[in-house]
Amino acid sequence: MIALLLYRTVADHVVPRVLSWAMAFATRMLARSLNMPEPLVHSTGDYVVAQVVTFEHSVGKTLCPFRLARLIRAWWRTLIP
Repeated sequence: MIALLLYRTVADHVVPRVLSWAMAFATRMLARSLNMPEPLVHSTGDYVVAQVVTFEHSVGKTLCPFRLARLIRAWWRTLIP
């Protein structure tokens, strides 16, 4: 999902003409297919991106290799008398 955020940033800043037109068209088509107003599609997309980034950061901290190594060492020490 971080890649989506990067793609959106690149799309908004590097290639503003062609890609912004394509993004607007895709958003319009998505809004029409979901029967929702376009601003609601924009805000919902931003909310979903924020939630996914938050989840990735929390999981990333939990699965950090250094932290896992410390936890395994501590667990191993409790097993060995």
